[in-house]
Amino acid sequence: MAISKALIASLLISLLLIQLVEADQLVTSASKGTGASKQIDCDGACAARCRLSSRPRLCKRACGTCCARCNCVPPGTAGNQEMCPCYASLTTHGGRRKCP
Repeated sequence: MAISKALIASLLISLLLIQLVEADQLVTSASKGTGASKQIDCDGACAARCRLSSRPRLCKRACGTCCARCNCVPPGTAGNQEMCPCYASLTTHGGRRKCP
């Protein structure tokens, strides 16, 4: 009788431990997913952003750099900088906005 109680107790503790390990792995994988959010398609987003630019190659190059750093491109062809604070905060050495 004492052996069966000890066996049942050890099985329950083992199941609890396995459950805790699985829960920890789930939380760890979920936090990695949110911390490094999905990469956006910078080429496509910058092509849309720069489609009306008078200098599209320069615009796409600058936009691509900003997108790679911020993982965000504001919607539309101009403005909407408030949608992407990181994108709006990048400046050149001269203090002008880097991102189109």
